Amino acid sequence: MRLTITIVALCVFGACVSSRSGPGAVDELVAVEIGGMQQWVAAHGDRAELPVLLWLHGGPGAAQMPVGRAFNRSLESEFIVVHWDQRGAGKSNPRDFDEQTMTFERYVEDVHEVTQYLKTRFGRERIYLLGHSWGTQIGMVAAHRHPDDYVAYIGVSQVVDGDRAQEIATRELRRRLEESGRERDIRRLDRLDGPPYRDHGEYVAFAKMLDTMGMNMDLGLGPLARAAVRSDLYTAGDLVRWLRGANRGSGPMWEETQGVNMLDLAPSVDVPCYFITGEEDYNTPAVLVARLVDELNAPRAELIVFDGAAHTPFFADPQRFLSELSRIRESVSAR
Repeated sequence: MRLTITIVALCVFGACVSSRSGPGAVDELVAVEIGGMQQWVAAHGDRAELPVLLWLHGGPGAAQMPVGRAFNRSLESEFIVVHWDQRGAGKSNPRDFDEQTMTFERYVEDVHEVTQYLKTRFGRERIYLLGHSWGTQIGMVAAHRHPDDYVAYIGVSQVVDGDRAQEIATRELRRRLEESGRERDIRRLDRLDGPPYRDHGEYVAFAKMLDTMGMNMDLGLGPLARAAVRSDLYTAGDLVRWLRGANRGSGPMWEETQGVNMLDLAPSVDVPCYFITGEEDYNTPAVLVARLVDELNAPRAELIVFDGAAHTPFFADPQRFLSELSRIRESVSAR
């Protein structure tokens, strides 16, 4: 509650940053009927003729809309960047939200519906699809099922095998804790029932330990909160809904999403695939993404590793992220 009050206060008393765009640019924030409920979509690009990039945020519940432009505004020179608040996240998390609608299949269908909306709205036969973390699960399955909708699939911090990821992360975390002489943290790790961590509370505790050792997120809550309260896409009420959705996480889907192996769900993707991963990411370890690249049946599967980055390479190195997406666009266009 203290965090919520702090963020709302910052929004009320802090200066808001305008996202005014130049002539001919795309600057939209609209509510769209998706999957039987109102969901919010923001689209921004320097020119209306740019290709469309749909960004699927992580979490579930970790909406990217209020923070994306603060760190990755430069992407709008290459794409019409679309941030969509998925059901139960951010602006799409009303007080009467029905958590029982949170199922993996419903999210995949929502991706498909949002894609159809964007194709119609911008007059495109295909768009680019980018997923981050949780967004890679629903994104890769959507690309597997509907390849004709997409120019390319870009998996950022791609989920591959949840159980194996936790085993790798636990082993490396223990090594680093021992190397640092952090005996208290080693005992805390020993008290957790895993890997794999089936209890949600214990998984959260494990993820926080990864954070403290630089093995998970690249930015702390502070910079993200400051970016969010300065966004003109969110009201104070939206910020509260954003936090409520992030704290809910996977909610009733927790058990459904455990032990996911993406090669079982999407053994083939009939569009070029690019996987951007952080060298220091032990939420979705690079070694597993490399295995996916080797085994995935796709016309192209490329691994791109960001040295020194962890689970959010677009925050860790925005300039390189822009360069890589620009290169992907050129590579696909040259096909």
